Amino acid sequence: MLVRVRSRDGNFRFEVQPTTDISELVAKILETTVDADPSTLAISNQPRGNETLVSTLVGRDLQGLGLNHGDLIFVSYKPQPGQSTSQEPAAAAAPQTAPASTSASRAWEKVQEDTVDQYWRAQDGMIPRGRDAKFCRHGPNAMCDYCMPLEPYDANYHKEHSIKHLSYHAYLRKLTPKTASAAAAALPPLSEPDYRVKAPCPTGGHAPWPAGICTSCQPSAITLQSQPFRMVDHLEIASVEVVDRFLQAWRATGLQRFGWLIGRYEPYDKVPMGVKAVVEAIHEPTQEGELDGLSLGLPWEDEPRIRALAHAASTPLTVVGYIFTDLDPTPEDRSKNVYKRHPGSFFLSSLEAIFAAHLQSQQPTPSRSAPDGHFSSRLVTAVLTGTEDGAVDISAYQVSEQAVGMVQADMIEASVDPGIVRVKEESRGEDGGTARYVPDVFFRYRNEYGIEVKKSAKPAFPVEYLLVNVTHGFPQNPSTLFHSHQFAIENRMGIEDQRIERVLEKLNQLHAPDVQASAHDTDTHRRLELAKWLSDWHLVTFLGTSGLFSEDDMKTLVRVASAPNLDDPAVLDPLLATESWQTVLTFARESAPPARPAQPAPNDFPSHLMDEDIPPELFDHAGAGGSASGNIRVCPHCTFENSHGGSDCEVCGLPL
Repeated sequence: MLVRVRSRDGNFRFEVQPTTDISELVAKILETTVDADPSTLAISNQPRGNETLVSTLVGRDLQGLGLNHGDLIFVSYKPQPGQSTSQEPAAAAAPQTAPASTSASRAWEKVQEDTVDQYWRAQDGMIPRGRDAKFCRHGPNAMCDYCMPLEPYDANYHKEHSIKHLSYHAYLRKLTPKTASAAAAALPPLSEPDYRVKAPCPTGGHAPWPAGICTSCQPSAITLQSQPFRMVDHLEIASVEVVDRFLQAWRATGLQRFGWLIGRYEPYDKVPMGVKAVVEAIHEPTQEGELDGLSLGLPWEDEPRIRALAHAASTPLTVVGYIFTDLDPTPEDRSKNVYKRHPGSFFLSSLEAIFAAHLQSQQPTPSRSAPDGHFSSRLVTAVLTGTEDGAVDISAYQVSEQAVGMVQADMIEASVDPGIVRVKEESRGEDGGTARYVPDVFFRYRNEYGIEVKKSAKPAFPVEYLLVNVTHGFPQNPSTLFHSHQFAIENRMGIEDQRIERVLEKLNQLHAPDVQASAHDTDTHRRLELAKWLSDWHLVTFLGTSGLFSEDDMKTLVRVASAPNLDDPAVLDPLLATESWQTVLTFARESAPPARPAQPAPNDFPSHLMDEDIPPELFDHAGAGGSASGNIRVCPHCTFENSHGGSDCEVCGLPL
């Protein structure tokens, strides 16, 4: 078959067999180059981007790579210093291919994807359709164009069901060619946009930016457009109490709050091959709230511990996003909130969009469909804000890959108008600052005549071009991992204080020191109450900072607290067997109030009239007074000495 090659040296054609090893084609390509470094030789099916080093493809044949007759390959490489002939690199390629075959590093093949990605890769993703009574003329076991399953990226289906964005895996199916799976894995279809100047220049013909720039190292012009896919299709809060407890701090102080969403990713059946983020808890980091904003410390100091604790749950959890409040009561009615985020103003401010892009770039999603093993991010931004009728509702978003690329290139910044993003000025570092190259940026919109117009985005453009909408909601039948939301929430100084004394007091109230292994304890109600109280995310994270639990015992605690079967009598047995739990129970016993000694009541006072809150010493005194002078009776309630012979006290009227 014929394979076409295009490189900086020109266009070439090679006659090869489909079973030819890639190393033979590489040798022919190196013969056409001048001073090429074989270790930097890369091929791609696109003029720019999606490059793959040939050293990672050793041992693969051309047919397995998905190459067919007449295909065009784009070749790039870096020059090798000290070489003057094209034969020497070709000769040097032979000894380098041998070790490469044993240590080929295909990063995307070694990536461990999320569970939801593994699930969708094992499914066909087709959209089933029932028999059409009007057009189907075949039997029940046949199929036609009117009832055959649709592809997960079918445009008409998405339009009919008002689905604005393709899901991540439906987008992958649209990009992946209908070839063998080996060919699709050899050339990953995804690539993240990079708007930074390549340094050093691939041609090596000039000094790096800002000293020089050419068409090979400068980024292309950017045309902003709506992202066709989204990494997360739906945000699901596992329980209403999760959001209600988060809002209590704002209700008490009026200051805005921020929290990390702790949850997991699951398949979402409302969108073809969809993914939803299920939120089980909201963890609040150290912050300083204000009436119109908040101050947050990043990087998050407690993040490694919280992530490790969440991963150790019975169902592994992670940070799926973050949430913050933007609530302002109306002056006329303090029970209602200002409707500030709407189509006439903004949905997510430019500062919030840039902040989201920073966080998404720090938490990429593992992917076997990208050359570097990760692509985009599943971090969701959720906002609690006022609605049109003054209530509180959640809005969920992500920012596009273009937004992340522009933030990484230091091209954009927030403006005074929250709905406008400002494009920074280009700088060569004359004043000692950082050199910044800003390519041309455009965006399209429809003018008043309905005509699509392309306009320059400099100096500013609407923030909506960077946003991706994410739906949200609550489950109809909640099934949460954490069943309690009563314990104080972390980092709420002056509102809710987390203290170990309260934990020990509650353990004594629940008679936790008396709870034994299920084989020796028949009080299932007491065990269930203790298990439900322990099933609290904020309690578990606080006990991790108390110093009473070891690292291994903390993993046992979070597994027990997040167990799906709390009704099982044996669910507490792994925790009861740990040394850390016995240490906590020891502190609980020592801090418990002393038990009141059981004393018989004086003969002059019937036992059914005694009050449990009356100290026994008072009864002794009352009994002594009654026996010393036969006519005086001391009231056990108010200590008044009654000289009459009645049955009630003269002062308080209570029975003697």
